[in-house]
Amino acid sequence: MLGPLVIDIQGTSISLEDRELLLHPLVGGVILFARNYLEVGQLDSLCRQIKHLRSPSLLVMVDQEGGRVQRFKNGFTLLPALGILGKIYDIDSCEALSLTRDCAWMMSSELLAAGVDLSLAPVLDINGAESEVIGSRAFHADSAVVSDLALAYIEAMHRCGMRSVAKHFPGHGSVVADSHKELPVDFRELKEIENNDLIPFVDVAKAGLAAVMMAHVSYPKIDKLPAGYSKVWISSILKSDYGFSGLVMSDDLTMTGAATYDSYIDRAHASFSAGCDSLLICNNRSAVEDLLSVNTSVFDEFELKNLELLRGVSVNRELRVLQSSEKWHRIRARIAALESGHYAH
Repeated sequence: MLGPLVIDIQGTSISLEDRELLLHPLVGGVILFARNYLEVGQLDSLCRQIKHLRSPSLLVMVDQEGGRVQRFKNGFTLLPALGILGKIYDIDSCEALSLTRDCAWMMSSELLAAGVDLSLAPVLDINGAESEVIGSRAFHADSAVVSDLALAYIEAMHRCGMRSVAKHFPGHGSVVADSHKELPVDFRELKEIENNDLIPFVDVAKAGLAAVMMAHVSYPKIDKLPAGYSKVWISSILKSDYGFSGLVMSDDLTMTGAATYDSYIDRAHASFSAGCDSLLICNNRSAVEDLLSVNTSVFDEFELKNLELLRGVSVNRELRVLQSSEKWHRIRARIAALESGHYAH
């Protein structure tokens, strides 16, 4: 069984220090960043190094949303921000849905061929405020449009063999503050949130969604604790009321928005107590070391879903083979047309 922690590594190959941490039984996955990527061959080698460490192999994941959140660029197709697809939807909904499937196919196919198991995608937040962190990462300001495009995106991911991770439940798009820097507070009543931000999550939960990532946002009208630490949001609303049976993942516990608890052990315990199954710990090696220093039995009281739920299909062809295919060239041309403000039918 894979451990519940997803951690980062420091460079473009595995150091001895990385190796020691990745062999710890509490670790189940690795999240990669732009600093871990030089070119396709190096990425393929890095993924092989990671996966040869353990059996079952550690999951390798990344944020490859498109737009300003795309960690791998050189050698990969440059993907549009999801908000571009939403703008096209306002003009031609059928074309937008087709382009959305193409973008999801390209993202999933390229990553799987390079040895990466999944992108933490799609973003289901509503672009409903002057958000410092969401903005064009969201499909649209209209929850119905977000649902429509998200369902198309997830369908294409699943057809490629990649699992989907919807984020950031119950919605980060209607607050201005960036949870990387502070704890955003949303003062709305539950009914208003249900009638807007929550609609896409409810809709995609019925479409074979593998996982949901929580938001480090406070909703004081619903619970005094931020969503990622809230039994009300995770156990009562997401799981009981909406019937979601997939894996629940925290957002990065080193973010300022997660600082309700001082110690990382307390943050982990609070997340698991609320109903999270997996924890993301990024860009803070001391935080990882703190968590891995505890006796693994500390977390035995929690019945956690296995990260294996996020493992998709194993792809045997290399990225260069994929990128020589007729389908890849056709879809690449459609996506490239978006950069110039045009799109090809």
